Parts: sequence; structure tokens; C-alpha cells
Amino acid sequence: MYLGLDLGTSALKALLLAPDHRVLTQAERGLRISTPRPLWSEQDPADWEAALLSALDELAEHEPAAMRAVRGIGLSGQMHGAVALDAAHRPLRPAILWNDGRSFAECASLDEACPQASALTGNRAMPGFTAPKLLWMARHEPDLFARIALVLLPKDYLRLCLTGDAISDMSDASGTFWLDVGRRDWSDELLAASGMRRKQMPGLAEGSDVAGRLRPDLAARWGMGADVLVAGGAGDNAASAVGMGIVRPGQGFLSLGTSGVIFRATDGFAPNAASCIHAFCHALPGRWHQMSVMLSAAASLRWVTRLTGQPNEAALLAKIAALRPQDREAAPLFLPYLTGERTPHNSATARGAFLG
Repeated sequence: MYLGLDLGTSALKALLLAPDHRVLTQAERGLRISTPRPLWSEQDPADWEAALLSALDELAEHEPAAMRAVRGIGLSGQMHGAVALDAAHRPLRPAILWNDGRSFAECASLDEACPQASALTGNRAMPGFTAPKLLWMARHEPDLFARIALVLLPKDYLRLCLTGDAISDMSDASGTFWLDVGRRDWSDELLAASGMRRKQMPGLAEGSDVAGRLRPDLAARWGMGADVLVAGGAGDNAASAVGMGIVRPGQGFLSLGTSGVIFRATDGFAPNAASCIHAFCHALPGRWHQMSVMLSAAASLRWVTRLTGQPNEAALLAKIAALRPQDREAAPLFLPYLTGERTPHNSATARGAFLG
């Protein structure tokens, strides 16, 4: 048996997977986002840990035999979040999430401090990435910044809770703006641009590598074996791609959920930052991928559906499809920028516009 853990923005999900890929059962715990100021988006890592323990307690209670048979744990989750820890590995502040826009000014500073940043990372500096968040901490919370001993991504904080090991995988690390994506290693130049050092970074592993073993006390708590392996795992979209078999060059997928994603696997590092296309390491060794993201896809469609008084999204799309070409060209155009920075203008303050 295998145990899969996904740390999303709105919920933590845990599922038990049989060797034939059949899902036996799953548990879910909801999570809340805190927005104490405009553009801010935060979560308490303690809530992630509590959700993890509660969900696995439930699985152990209802499926004890399956839990005893677990041999490996896989991790995926929301990318880009900054979990700043002190020397005792305690969170110094709430985690700053992927859809937090406060560090837009720091992006320009990173570009100025490291002119080669886009070539190294395959990406433009955006407030959603991890590095600008730490530079924001250095400027606005210097006392906390001075105490940072380790920075982890959200799913890797769960790994720390499960194993005691500070490790990240290549796909998730690609979204920090600290990784030399072509070399699949931390960049000292990029770290220095945000006042960070290599010793504050977790170790790196491929997504399919062993990246820790379950702590004995947790194994005993859930009735599991003595040598349960934890895989490197992946960021959410890379994990989805592996699940769909998108691992060979040229394969891809389109995802339309709260966000919209176009994903294409590549056999090499293929940056195109000028067009706001991300170039990340894939979750498997020797593979990379390109990705373009809009952070408000289906959420925007749902909003327009309510605005126009349609019963559901399908009815709205059917009406649009029935329009004559000339009427469609004359109709208003809605540009959704609702949350986040990945828009044609790379602006954290843009929200939306009607044209025509």
C-alpha cells in the first residue's frame, strides 16, 4: 500500500492507494487562508501539521490493515509558499502563500541585483515566488529575518513533520526563484540577491528519490512498519502531470479549475521568460516542463455566470457558442485578474477589466 498526501490551499487530502493504483479510502481536512491586509495571503503551518495528524489518525482508525501495509508516502502540494523556521525548526511567522502579492516591489530589486536571474531560473520575478517574499521579510521584518535558519516550501514542511528531514524536490524548488533550473541546483547568486545563503536551504532530491523515512513514533501511532519511505514528491502541477502520464517530451495537458494551467513536458531546460512562460524541472530525473498559468480561470467564469444571471456555467458557454461570429466580435471582453500576479501585466494589484 501507498499513502498519498496533498497539501492544497483549501484542504489537506490523504489517500490510501493499492499497488494496482486503486484508491482504497481518503480523508480530508479543510484549511483557512488569513488575509490580514490587502494583497496578503497566509496560513499557519501549525494548522497543516494538525490537519496531517488528524487525517492520518482517521485513516488508521478506519483502515488499520491498510495502514500496516503502507511502504511508501508521496507528497505534493501548493507551490511557492515561504515557511521561515528558526534554529529549532519552529515557524517564525505564518507562511506567506503563492497568491500573496505584497512583494511586487521586491521583484524589481531582484532583477536589478541579479540581471541573469531569468536565464538561471527560466522565469520572471513575480510576487508569487518564494525569493521576493524573503526579501520582503528582510526589509519589513528584519528581526525575524535575522533569525531564519531554514526556509521550506509548504509540502516540505509536512516532510519535516513526518521525517525530521529538510528536503525539497526539484519541481517544487523550481518555483522559489533560487534554483538554477538547468543545473538542478541552488544558485548562490540568486540566494545572495535576496540575502539568503545555501545553508538556509533544504537538501534537494528528485521527485522519485527516497527523501526521508517516517519517524518511529509516528509509525507506531498509525500502526505502520518500521521502514516507511517518503518520496521526494512534487509541486502540484508536476504531480498531476506524472499522475496523467505526462512525462515524455511534447506531452501536455490543459487544466481549468480555480486556476488555468497549460503544461508541456520537455527533454531539456527551455526558458521563455519574456512571454511569462515558466520553465521548471519536472518531478522525474532528466526532465523539465514549460507551464503557463492564469490564477483565476474557472473562478472567473463562475463570477461572470452569476453576474449575467445564468443558471450555471454550461448555460453561459452554450449561449456564447450560439452567437453569430459578428455578434461575438462585438461582445464585451472580460479579462480576469482576480487573485495573484500571473497576468499579461504581471501586476499584483490588477483585478479585472471589461472592454468593449
